[in-house]
Amino acid sequence: MTENTQTPSSPNSELPTQYAPAEVEGKLYERWVERGYFTADAASEKPAYTIVIPPPNVTGSLHLGHAFQHTLMDALTRRKRMQGYESLWLPGMDHAGIATQNKVEQQLAEEGKSRHDLGREEFVDRVWQWKEEYGGKILGQMRRLGDGVDWSRERFTMDEGLSKAVQTIFKKLYEDELIYRAERIINWCPRCLTAISDIEVEYQDDAGELVSIRYGEGEDSLVVATTRAETMLGDTAVAVHPDDERYAHLIGRQIKLPLTDRTIPVVADTHVDPEFGTGAVKVTPAHDPNDFAIGQRHGLPALTVMDEHGIITVHGPFLGLDRFEARSTIVGALREQGRIVAEKRPYMHSVGHCSRCKTTVEPRLSMQWWVKVGPLAQAAGDAVRDGRVKIHPEDMSKRYFDWVDNMHDWCISRQLWWGHRIPIWYGPDGEVVCVGPDEQPPTGEGWTQDPDVLDTWFSSGLWPFSTLGWPEKTPDLEKFYATDVLLTGHDIIFFWVARMMMFGLYAMDGEAPFHTISLTGLVRDEFGKKMSKSNPNAVDPLDWMDKYGSDAVRFTLAKGANPGADVPIGEDWVQASRNFANKIWNATRFAMMNGATIEGELPPVEAMSATDRWILSRLNKTVAQVDALYDDYQFAKLSEALYHFAWDEVFDWYVELSKTTFFAGGEQAKVSGRVLGEVLDVLMRLLHPIVPFVTETLWTTLTGRESLVIAEWPKDSGFRDEAAEAEIENLQQVVTEVRRFRADQGLQPGQKVPARLDLAGTQLAAHEAAIRQLLRLQPEGDSFSATATLPVAGATVALDLSGTIDVAAERKRLTKDLGAAEKEKQQAGAKLGNEAFLAKAPDNVVDKIKARLAKADADIARIEAQLAALPPA
Repeated sequence: MTENTQTPSSPNSELPTQYAPAEVEGKLYERWVERGYFTADAASEKPAYTIVIPPPNVTGSLHLGHAFQHTLMDALTRRKRMQGYESLWLPGMDHAGIATQNKVEQQLAEEGKSRHDLGREEFVDRVWQWKEEYGGKILGQMRRLGDGVDWSRERFTMDEGLSKAVQTIFKKLYEDELIYRAERIINWCPRCLTAISDIEVEYQDDAGELVSIRYGEGEDSLVVATTRAETMLGDTAVAVHPDDERYAHLIGRQIKLPLTDRTIPVVADTHVDPEFGTGAVKVTPAHDPNDFAIGQRHGLPALTVMDEHGIITVHGPFLGLDRFEARSTIVGALREQGRIVAEKRPYMHSVGHCSRCKTTVEPRLSMQWWVKVGPLAQAAGDAVRDGRVKIHPEDMSKRYFDWVDNMHDWCISRQLWWGHRIPIWYGPDGEVVCVGPDEQPPTGEGWTQDPDVLDTWFSSGLWPFSTLGWPEKTPDLEKFYATDVLLTGHDIIFFWVARMMMFGLYAMDGEAPFHTISLTGLVRDEFGKKMSKSNPNAVDPLDWMDKYGSDAVRFTLAKGANPGADVPIGEDWVQASRNFANKIWNATRFAMMNGATIEGELPPVEAMSATDRWILSRLNKTVAQVDALYDDYQFAKLSEALYHFAWDEVFDWYVELSKTTFFAGGEQAKVSGRVLGEVLDVLMRLLHPIVPFVTETLWTTLTGRESLVIAEWPKDSGFRDEAAEAEIENLQQVVTEVRRFRADQGLQPGQKVPARLDLAGTQLAAHEAAIRQLLRLQPEGDSFSATATLPVAGATVALDLSGTIDVAAERKRLTKDLGAAEKEKQQAGAKLGNEAFLAKAPDNVVDKIKARLAKADADIARIEAQLAALPPA
């Protein structure tokens, strides 16, 4: 079917009796890497196919989510390489600013030190040392999985080239007035001591308290409700709706703020919902984003009442208290003054937590650096709307548009030491200078660099082009940009996908960073529950690889990969995939021992049996089906198609049907041996991108050629033989029905039974030997007496089960089956006779019901014939 240009050596038919993944996988992978199979050539004239790996954190290790996505990316790039593309799968790691700094700070804490004891420069050196010693564990684990990445192009977001890219784009954005510095409300983590972006805040329902407090005195008072009583120390107004008549007399007046010596104004603002609560809202501009907006509209002062650790800084009795201690203390003080109107505990409400350390996030007014995302987000949305970038599955596009069309300006500064330091210098007289990568920073007394670093997602947003050499015009950038597909989880559309789109379009003159965004679901346990390190359902994929082999893990993950849908996985499923690998091994070993070969040309069709023509017809249809499913990112369906073709059609039917031919020997055995070799050759190529290790071992043994990694991908030759397919389908019906009958009678699979086969007038006569072999049927003897007759597919199989069949039990079983078939016919007929149903039902639903009716009729006819054939009880 597919010509291979590799020079074959003599095939080796010697295979161990059992497949041992641990003895094969590591050696094979290192051989692939050493021979440079995964190294892409930018000077090649082949068309390029590029995927950049979503960079895992340098602190991380391989989890099932990584294994899942890496399996799919590896399958895509392996197939494209076999199809003749210059295939680049580019690896690398993210410096993971917060997570990595936390690791090293924990290490220092064990030594009784903090980063401040070392100073910034020495601390950063210490992080680099940690990275070299402990970081990158996941890269070795990727080798275990079989990732066909180009290790010669491995990148790190803090390496020299990527750092230059970060500095370059920062300056370009700054000069285009798309980066600015402003004091705004940000999400602050008192544990990590840094700002975090909106999408790094995880919301969960916490059991808090809702306290209603009376502000002011007498008629000049009103009641506000809050879940964060400690923030009242920073209140600078109370807001009411301008049309709320209850408070019309207070608008513009000052009221007493409890526990302080201050008075604050009552302001009218349409943001306030008069139907919610009391219709009066306390305004704390420095500690709430909505309050900050109200403060901006009304020129209110913003008073910061907590430091970066969440400690109260307001002079008075609450000074020095932690924010949560202050909350209960302040409520107690208000209660003593009689200002508490109502208290509700527990009060379940949504509270933001740091996604890194789970600390409750504190909204805080802070001077930070921001990206003005408006024009960038517009471009990112337009690229999908006009078809330059496809999102798959298409229904995920709505989530993408919901994000990019409503994106707020992005806070990009982080109060860390590990990361890309912001390239801004401040002068002694208020000067602000942005320094590019090839420029010298200003020198002299009073000049200082901004102490903050950039959000990690800023540098990873450049990943598709910075890893290829941008801002330089490198051969890699020219050859491999734009990348072909971004395959990643739908959960990071917001974190990463949208940002790569914005930066790619901006830096690369409107050329999007990838042609297709293929979004996967999340890996869950077999019961659909989310896997987490804190839950007992968490699985280390390396444990499963050790136990069942990498191919088994890969095939299990691919079989669950429906576009955009979550992937349930359990150990039983991995074991089943291991069984599949063993089946491939054992059946191929048997085939090779019995003459399967790829030597010489395929025999002419005229020399082939119907069985040979059937399997070649099915093989070509499978190639076409798999190609279509790959192009639609339907990994689950293509894995199922390959599984059933291999196990059911090749191994359970073709190999078994061919045994009589092989045992008989002669020219027909040679023909079938060559056909079987062809089928196995193509099957191994089709399976290789998903299960590379077992297929490589079998294929190189079968063919004597160098490697499947560089073999040619199969092509559909167009050969079809519908007559042969119909003939073998009839044979399968006969075998299946007789096997079912034998099982119903309690006969052992190997138990031989005398039988008479009436195959006259059918195409099955040529298959009598194979049918008898598969069904363990002996020739009828002189004393043969049919106790059961099975009409099926135009043939009749008469069995002599004297002494083995319970006639009464068989009659009872068939009568029960007949009742079920008649009930099915009645239900299907009733629906098809219902005009109202037919008027509303889609055509495909009606067609399915018609098929049910036809099957019921056929079942009734078959069962009635079997009942008539039973001997008297």
